Amino acid sequence: MANTLHPAKVLLLAVHFAQHADIDSLSILTSTHTTIIHDEILLRILLTHLPETERPAAYVGFLQKLVDHSFEPCQLTGLDTSPVNSIDDNEAVKRATKLHLLPLVCRNPPEIAQGDALSRFLFLRIHQMNEETGMLAQLLDLLLPFGRHSPGIHKWAMSTVIPYVRKGLQYRAGTSLAYSLIEFEKLPDHQAVDFLLCPVDSRAQPRENVDHDLRSIIGPWVYDTDRWENSSEDGESSRVFCPGWHKVCEWFLSQATLSWSTAVQAIERWGGPEDVEFGHGIALDLPAAHRYYLRQTYATTVLACVYGVQEATLESLRRLHSILMNLRVYLGLNGGTMSLEETMKVLPGLSSTDIAVFHNDRVATYMRNDLLGQNNPLTRPSEGATNLLLALTRSAYILTLFGSPSSPRRVGDLTFLHDERDQRSEISKLLRTIAIQASKENDDFLLKAREFLLWLRDWGHGTAGKPTAGAATAGALGMLSKEYVEAEFLKLLLSRERYSLARNLYDGGGPVRLPVEVVQDSVYESALSAFDNATNPNRSRGGLKRCDEIIHALPKTVGLSLPGTKRIIALLKATHALSDYRLVLKQGEPFSPVVLRVHSDPIFIIEKVLEQNPRAYTRLQEFLEMGMNMVRAGLPSYRKLDSPTLLTSDSELNLAAYIAERRITAMCIEAALKEDDFETAYSYVASRLSMQSPENSDTSPWPVVDEWSWKAALQAGQYIRTERSQQPTHLGTASGNLEIRHLEQRIECLATALRVAPTSQLQEILKSFRRCEEQLDSAIKEEAANELALGEEAKVDNLPGAFDQVNVEQQYPVRNMTASVAAQQTEEAPMSLFDLSRATARAAQRNFTAIPSLQSITRGADANNNEHEGGSLSRIRKRDQLREAATGTLVSGVGWLIGANVGQNKEETS
Repeated sequence: MANTLHPAKVLLLAVHFAQHADIDSLSILTSTHTTIIHDEILLRILLTHLPETERPAAYVGFLQKLVDHSFEPCQLTGLDTSPVNSIDDNEAVKRATKLHLLPLVCRNPPEIAQGDALSRFLFLRIHQMNEETGMLAQLLDLLLPFGRHSPGIHKWAMSTVIPYVRKGLQYRAGTSLAYSLIEFEKLPDHQAVDFLLCPVDSRAQPRENVDHDLRSIIGPWVYDTDRWENSSEDGESSRVFCPGWHKVCEWFLSQATLSWSTAVQAIERWGGPEDVEFGHGIALDLPAAHRYYLRQTYATTVLACVYGVQEATLESLRRLHSILMNLRVYLGLNGGTMSLEETMKVLPGLSSTDIAVFHNDRVATYMRNDLLGQNNPLTRPSEGATNLLLALTRSAYILTLFGSPSSPRRVGDLTFLHDERDQRSEISKLLRTIAIQASKENDDFLLKAREFLLWLRDWGHGTAGKPTAGAATAGALGMLSKEYVEAEFLKLLLSRERYSLARNLYDGGGPVRLPVEVVQDSVYESALSAFDNATNPNRSRGGLKRCDEIIHALPKTVGLSLPGTKRIIALLKATHALSDYRLVLKQGEPFSPVVLRVHSDPIFIIEKVLEQNPRAYTRLQEFLEMGMNMVRAGLPSYRKLDSPTLLTSDSELNLAAYIAERRITAMCIEAALKEDDFETAYSYVASRLSMQSPENSDTSPWPVVDEWSWKAALQAGQYIRTERSQQPTHLGTASGNLEIRHLEQRIECLATALRVAPTSQLQEILKSFRRCEEQLDSAIKEEAANELALGEEAKVDNLPGAFDQVNVEQQYPVRNMTASVAAQQTEEAPMSLFDLSRATARAAQRNFTAIPSLQSITRGADANNNEHEGGSLSRIRKRDQLREAATGTLVSGVGWLIGANVGQNKEETS
C-alpha cells in the first residue's frame, strides 16, 4: 500500500516523521520516493519540522546519505503509514499546500548563499539551534562532519562558529552569552574582538589562559579573509590591513599598561599569529602577504607592549628581557637564550646603527604616541629597534637593582629627553643605594657597580673600540661626562671609607686616568660632606675623623701642601678647638660642625662661647689661634667683607687675620668686663690693642675701619670698680692705692681708645678721658692729704734722716704744668726714700705714649696757655715724664726696690 501513496500523502508522512524525529522511517520513505521528496524539499522539511532539541548525531548520518545519495533500497512493508491512511487524497493535497516549509535562503556569507542546499541548510539550522536552544556543543556536532563539504561552510565553521562556540563554552552553565551567533556575525570587528577577549571572570587578575583565547579563538577568527582589506596608494603594490587584528594589537597594548602580567603572560605563552588551533583535523590558511602583515604587526605590538609596561620590578624586567630575546629569534635576528642576569655579566654594547634613532629629534614623542604606527622607528621590527629596547630594559634593570625602580619607558624618558639635571639626580639615587649596599659587600661589588654606571653612560658604545661620534648621548646617562661619573664614584668610595680601592683606582698611576683637578675637587667635596654631616666637633670622632681620613686618602694626588688641603685642615683645627667648650646656638640644639662652615659670621660663634663658658676669656691665645684657623679655612672674618672668592693673596689673608684678631680680642675684653674682671680686660687692652691698625694701608683690598678695638678699650676705660670686681693678684710697680691704680689703668685704656678710634668718636672718648683725669687728680690729692695726716700723727719729722714735709701743692704740681717745670719742681722738693719709691712706682705705671689726636684737641682747648707753655705742646705729659724720670734716673738707685727695668734705654725718654 505504501508504494501507492499519493504524493501529497508522501509529503505529509515525511513531515510527520520529521516532527517526531523518526529518522529511520524518514530514511525509508525518502529512499522509495526520491522523485517526490527530492533533496531540497527534504532539507526544508527537516529545517521546518525537525525539533531543535534533537541531537545532531541522530540525523547527521541521514544527511550524509542524502548528500552522497547512498540510500539503500528497502522494503516498505514495515513503514507505518497510519498517520495518512485516514486522509483522502484531496484532503492530503489541501494539507500539503498549507505546509509552509522554510526556504533554504540566506544572504551572507556569499559562498554559502550561492552554494548547494545542504550548505544553506547547515547555515540556517546552526542559527536555528543557537537561537532556540543555546546548546553550543551541538552546533559543532552538526557542523564539523560537513566541514569539508564546501569552501564556504569550511571557512565559516573555522573562522566564525568555532571561535563563537569556544568563547561561549568558557561561561558557566546557565549563563547566556551577550550575543547570539547571528548577532555576533553582524558585530563590527572591534566589538567582536572585545567580545572574544573579554574576561569571563573580571575578578581574576591576572587572567589565566589568555594564550588559549588567542590561539583557539582569536587566531581562527582572524583567518577569515573577509575581515581583511586591500588598499593601494599611487600605484604601489597593494597593502593588506585587518581591522580586527589591529584591535587585537591595541588590546595587547592596553593590557600592557593596565595589567602588565596579563599581556606578558600572553606573549610568553603564545607563539604569535601563526600559533592557531583550529582542531578537528581541519584548518585555514592565509596568503603570504597576509601572513607577513600579521608577523610584522605582531612584532611591532610586542615592542610597543614592552614600552607600555610601567611595572618596575626585577621580575617584570626579567620577563620583558626574555620576551625581547625571543622576539629576535622570531624575527630571524641574532637572539639567544641568555637570561637577563647572564647578559649583565657581559654587558653587550650597541653598534652605530643601533643608535641611529637616537639622533631623531622626535624620538621622545615616538615613545609616547602611536606606538603601533608603521612609521614609528622605536617599534618598527628591526635589529636596531630591538637592540635599543634591550638596552633600555637592561638599563632599567641596573636602576632597579640599585634602588631606583624603573621601567623601560621611564629609562626612555631619561634617555631621550636629554635632561642633564634629571640624569644627575638619577645617578645620585644610584650612588646612595650603592653606598648602602657597599657596607655589606666586598670591593668586587663596587667594581661591578662602577662598570654598570659607566655602561649606563654610553651603553658600551664608547668602550667597545668603535667610533665615538654620538656616544656621549647614546646612553641612559648620556648627558653626563665620563669624568663626572668617575668623580661621583670616587666620592662614593671615600664616603664609605674604601680608601684602599680609591687609591688603587684614582691615585697617581691607577688604571683610571682622571684630571688631577677632578680628583682633588672630589676629595675636597667628600671631605666637606663628611664634615657637614658630623655631629661631634671632636676631630678624633665621627664625621670629623672621616673628613681627616679623606684628606689623607690619596697622598699622591692630594698633598698636604695644596691650598685646598690646608683650608680643610685649618677648618678641622678650628672646629676641634670648639669641642672643649659648651656651645648651644639654638635652644635644644647642640652645636654641629656644619654651622661653623655655613655661618655668615663664624667669629660670632666665639662670642657665644665666651658667653656660655665662665672665664673662657682668659684663654685669649687659644681663641686667637681658633680665629686664625677660621681665616685660613676661608671662612669670612667679618660679615661686611662679602668677598665672592676665597682669600688668595697675602694682603687679603693678612687683613682677614687682623680683623679676626681685633674682633676676638675685643670679645674677650667685653667678656672679662661682664664678669667684673677688669684686670684681665686692662691687660688685653694694654698688650693687644696698642698695635698700629692697617686700615689705611694701600694693600688692603677692602676699606676696613676697626670698630671693635676702640669700643672695647672705651668700655674698659669706662668700667667702674664695684664690690664684685676681682682684686688684682699683684701690684707690681703700680700704686698701692687700688682706686688710684684703677683710675690710672682706665686712663690708659681711654688713651688707647683715642689712639685707635675713628675721628668721629674722639669727642665722646675725650669727655670720658677728662672725667677720669679729674677723678684721678682728686684721688691723688686725697691720698696725699691722707699721707700728710698720717705723717703728722707719726711725727715723721723726728725720724732720723727724715726731710721736712712739703704741702700737697708743692709735692704734686698742677696737671697743666709743663713737663720741664714739673721735673724741675720735683727735683727741688725734698722727699723721703719711701715717698720717692711710691711716687716713682706710680709714675712708672703711667704708660702713655704720644697721642697725636689728643694733642690736637688739647691744643685747641689750651690756646690761652700758649705763652706759658711756649713750644712744649710737642712734649709728653707729666705722667710720661715721671715714668721716664723713674725708669731713667732711678735705675742705679732704688730701681731694685720698685722692680724697674734696668735695661731701658735712656734715649727713649728724650
